[in-house]
Amino acid sequence: MKIWKKNIDVDTFVEKFTVGNDRELDLLLAEADVLGSLAHTRMLNSISLLEEEDLQAVQQELKNIYQDIQKGNFQIEDGIEDIHSQIELMLTRKLGDAGKKIHSGRSRNDQVLVDLKIYFRNQIQGIAKNTKTLFNTLIKLSNEHKNVLMPGYTHLQVAMPSSFGLWFGAYAESLVDDMTILHGAWKICNKNPLGSAAGYGSSFPLNRKLTTELLGFDDLNYNVVYAQMGRGKTERVLAQAMSSIASTLSKFSMDVTLFINQNFNFLSFPDELTTGSSIMPHKKNPDVFELIRGRCNKIQALQNELGYITSNLPHGYHRDLQLLKESLFPAITSLNECLEMLDFMLQHININTDILNNPIYNYLFSVEMVNKEVLSGVPFREAYQNVGIRIEQGDFTPDKQIHHTHEGSIGNLCNEEIERMFQEAEKSFNFKKVQDALALLLQ
Repeated sequence: MKIWKKNIDVDTFVEKFTVGNDRELDLLLAEADVLGSLAHTRMLNSISLLEEEDLQAVQQELKNIYQDIQKGNFQIEDGIEDIHSQIELMLTRKLGDAGKKIHSGRSRNDQVLVDLKIYFRNQIQGIAKNTKTLFNTLIKLSNEHKNVLMPGYTHLQVAMPSSFGLWFGAYAESLVDDMTILHGAWKICNKNPLGSAAGYGSSFPLNRKLTTELLGFDDLNYNVVYAQMGRGKTERVLAQAMSSIASTLSKFSMDVTLFINQNFNFLSFPDELTTGSSIMPHKKNPDVFELIRGRCNKIQALQNELGYITSNLPHGYHRDLQLLKESLFPAITSLNECLEMLDFMLQHININTDILNNPIYNYLFSVEMVNKEVLSGVPFREAYQNVGIRIEQGDFTPDKQIHHTHEGSIGNLCNEEIERMFQEAEKSFNFKKVQDALALLLQ
């Protein structure tokens, strides 16, 4: 069944190519499609395009379908082109003419647009939840290990004293900015395109503000042409936000692969969380972190891939847009898996608390010695030269006491402020408004 079919059958070879993986991926949009139809049919009733009796029947059957989807009892039948066709066919089989009326005032174009917006909102909420879990773990580890010193590096050369508290806290604060960027994607996803039809509106007196309210959107995509143009742009913005989180995870994983190395020996994990070698019995490989790094680097490339698919398209709908789902949907799953796995691994991390007792790290404290002379009245440039000469002559003896007190330093991590910023970023999403609206729609 094709809801656009007239009297001509499409060549099966062409049909297989054009449909691609759409049927499989459409199953992920099933709940969203039902929600969009629940709102759309209530709107049709409000403008007298769907009688009250038909509305009640359609609403109840849509809710039944929704429950089947949640139970895993829903599928797209062989020969049915997409999720929209399947649901309309099920309604028509059960309700007759009432099921045939639900497509009035909309096109598959705006139907898939609203499905994607609803789906992306839900996925963003899941990403935000997993990001919060990882953030809390990083803050916890930062507080627990705030007094454990480690080397800090520039150019991968030993530079100045750092701490595990500082290191964990840095990645926690990075997630604050990532959440802010994710909120930008949320704001774009949380605008209602329904009613834009094929991209040029409808001659029916649609009440687009009603569907906006029913679906919990913050606002409309007002211009119907731009509503259609937003497909592709929405995905790219979401990919950019995912890329920001992926960048944080990838960089952290790179650090771990260095620090677990025997030449560093800063941290370790239980044997059962590492892998071995087929010929080297001593190996404990950080495969989990290497895969997180690789997956997240792949996610960072996603926005470019989506850009190449869409950047030279004129306005209006084009079938190229179908390909976006094939790249973006698996990437969302992969990012969530990386967030969950990284948090799991951090629950089992072991920290070396005696790193700086090794004399190879004595020069970490050269700046501390310079600053100590400056505080006693020696001009900075002269103090710098004094310490430099002692290092060259082999007479440098470090004072390993740390006296950092300013905001964000070893002695003043400001984790409470970082937590405050994260909480503010999290609250800005207002997920509850959407949840409440959809719950009301499903009653």
